[in-house]
Amino acid sequence: METPRNDEPCYIISVAARLVEMHPQTLRYYERLGLVKPSRSEGKIRLYSTEDVERLRQIHNYVVDLGVNLAGVEVILKFTEKMAEMEAELERLRAALEARDFGERGQAPEGTNHGI
Repeated sequence: METPRNDEPCYIISVAARLVEMHPQTLRYYERLGLVKPSRSEGKIRLYSTEDVERLRQIHNYVVDLGVNLAGVEVILKFTEKMAEMEAELERLRAALEARDFGERGQAPEGTNHGI
C-alpha cells in the first residue's frame, strides 16, 4: 500500500482541528489570514495535508507556547520559508560547483569515493 505524500490533501477540517487540538473556526480564521492554505475538493470542502497540519502545529506553538501574535507568526513563517528556499539554492550551487570542479580536475570532490 502506498503512503500518502506530505502535501496530499487528506483531512477534512474536523479531523485536522482534532489533530492540532484547535476549534475548526480557528482553522478557518487562519485560512482567512493566509497562514494556512488547505486544498478544496470539487464540492469545496477544505482538505488539509500532513504539511498543513504540521504548519498549524507550528502556529499553535508560536501563539500559545511563545506568546507571538498572528502578525508575528506570519513574519516568522515567511522568513522560515525564505530561509528554506535559500538553503536549497545554496545546496544546488554547491553541487554545481563540485560538479564543475570534478570536471576540471578529473577527480572526485573531497569527501567522496568516486576517484577510488
